[in-house]
Amino acid sequence: MGWLQSRRLHYWLGATAIAFVLFALLRVVFFFGFSGFDVNALSAEPAVPETLGIGFRFDLRLAILVMLPMALLAWIPRWNLTTSRLLRRIARVYLAAILSVMLLIYIIDFGHYAYLGVRINATVLRFIEDAQISRDMVWQTYPVIWISLGWLATVALVTLVLVRLERVTLDRPRKVIHPLAVTWGSALMVVLVLLGILGRVENMNLENPVPLRWSDAFFSGNNQVAALGLNPVIFLYDTVKVGQSRYDEAQVREHYPVMAKYLGVAQPDPQRLDFVRHQGPQPYKVPGNRPPNVMFVMLESLGTSAVGAYGNPLNPTPNIDRLATQSWFFEHFYVPVTGTAKTVWASISGVPDVTRQETATRNPLITKQHTLINAFTGYEKLYTIGGNSGWANMNALIRQSIEGVRLFEERDWKSPVVDVWGISDLDLFKETDQILQALPKDKPFFAYVQTAGNHRPFTIPKTNDGFEVKHPTLEEVQAAGSRSVEQYNAVRLLDFNIGRLMEIAKAGGWYDNTIFVLFGDHNTRIAQIPFLAPAYEQLGLESNAVPMIIHAPGLLGTRTVKEAVGLVDLLPTVAGMAGLEFRNSGMGRDIQQPAPEGERVVPLVLREGTFPLIAGVTQHYMVQMEHDGSSPTLHDLASKTPLDNVAEKNPEEFKRLVELTRGMHETSRLMLYQNVRE
Repeated sequence: MGWLQSRRLHYWLGATAIAFVLFALLRVVFFFGFSGFDVNALSAEPAVPETLGIGFRFDLRLAILVMLPMALLAWIPRWNLTTSRLLRRIARVYLAAILSVMLLIYIIDFGHYAYLGVRINATVLRFIEDAQISRDMVWQTYPVIWISLGWLATVALVTLVLVRLERVTLDRPRKVIHPLAVTWGSALMVVLVLLGILGRVENMNLENPVPLRWSDAFFSGNNQVAALGLNPVIFLYDTVKVGQSRYDEAQVREHYPVMAKYLGVAQPDPQRLDFVRHQGPQPYKVPGNRPPNVMFVMLESLGTSAVGAYGNPLNPTPNIDRLATQSWFFEHFYVPVTGTAKTVWASISGVPDVTRQETATRNPLITKQHTLINAFTGYEKLYTIGGNSGWANMNALIRQSIEGVRLFEERDWKSPVVDVWGISDLDLFKETDQILQALPKDKPFFAYVQTAGNHRPFTIPKTNDGFEVKHPTLEEVQAAGSRSVEQYNAVRLLDFNIGRLMEIAKAGGWYDNTIFVLFGDHNTRIAQIPFLAPAYEQLGLESNAVPMIIHAPGLLGTRTVKEAVGLVDLLPTVAGMAGLEFRNSGMGRDIQQPAPEGERVVPLVLREGTFPLIAGVTQHYMVQMEHDGSSPTLHDLASKTPLDNVAEKNPEEFKRLVELTRGMHETSRLMLYQNVRE
């Protein structure tokens, strides 16, 4: 334990502790002075102390990050804080400067919350556009001089304490520490520092150590409580990092008449850019006195190329293929953008995630979306996932958008973790069944089950109810769209588990009155797919084309849907089947309603990034163009040479799809913000 005698270690730990105490005290000031809570809330509101605990972990992360440069200056060989007075002066200047900035952000945060009831975030930058008005408002509203004096005094006091710490520790005589002790002591400190930055140690999957994120503070669904868990510096950074490129309002207005017709807006209002529609109970609702249960099952990384019903020659999905013959089977179904988080977003919010930086789930300013799941009034609502829902901050969207939802994730399960993605899909189905059977028998449920097994590392669990691995050759599986034999067997396992899900539902007594909605979230094909039309591969459609089945044979019967349908259409369609009345402010439409544009058109993003390639696809054609509408081309999906531009041969269809595609994309960008709940 000789390494514990290190004067540099004492200095850095002491400096980090001082910074943490400062940030923790500021959190206490926020709690008592600005949050609207008093000390009684600590016992009366169970979520309050838990949220504060999350906040203190954020404070520790910030303290460690602020002091990491000091660790570098202290441990530089030879020329470091113990040997150089110049470096000490540089360190003092850094500490005074960084503390000044941190405290200023806290002060602005306190005022921002007192004024708007919202923690400081990237939107604060909008006040810079009216700097003079903002300055005058602040000057006339707050005691600026006293606040400034308090700010400077606090910075000076903390800096003096840190200078005193520096002298007490670094000026001590050096003690010789054995190299072996230095080595293992350093390794231990690195681990502890990483855990401090990570912000969590409990219920952590070591294969997928998801760090503490701002969305964790929103677990209660109460924004006032969530504010207690946010760190203003980290939260400001997270929101600025998202980027503020929103939408092109001029383009939305230009395409509003077309989009109002596309969406079936009863009373178009081009001034307000209103896209809200209301749908009442329909005559085609499913029969029965009891409302139907609904279960969404997201099939991880499953594209049409991996499913036998869509033409895969190796018959990897006999259970899904059988369901396709007993269900509503969608021949041309697309997710708007590839990626699990983007699929979760679109399926819940009804708005394609057309963000150009990261994902919409990572933007804390828009994760509280209107969702048609809330139209399922009187339903028990739950969301189950085998792993950590904090990945990409998906838990923020789920908890903030779905009223009364119960979210179950990795830490809630009794089954063993099998890999980076948590428990196996089969165990997820079994434990979800246990939850469903414990629900009140007189109430229907809406369940969203997110699978993850069909994803690298393609783990085959030891306990799998008799599933048997097959061993075709690599050439055989690559000719059928899989990159490896492991991927092929992962698809087979997912299909096997879907078959078991139906058996579990029947045994549990909730199969007959449940509408199962099974859909892939994106495709991951890398090998060749000669068994599909050339358009899927040559135009890049295979990434967005996924299987889609609505299974409820006793309620819906069978139907083959040949028109193009999109992910955002699922909730309106199922709400129509359930006979619900709902308000729709997203991009989705009930497919049992006629499409105002004629042949249905679905918006896609074929290439993501700052300059995306966008598309509009129908059953027969696809138009693609750059995000700004330039270089549009029309392609025949049934052609053996789909790259040919057939715009001149089909001028009316070309014009129709160009206008709709640009309009759908720009309107989706607007809806990401317009669909936010108050």
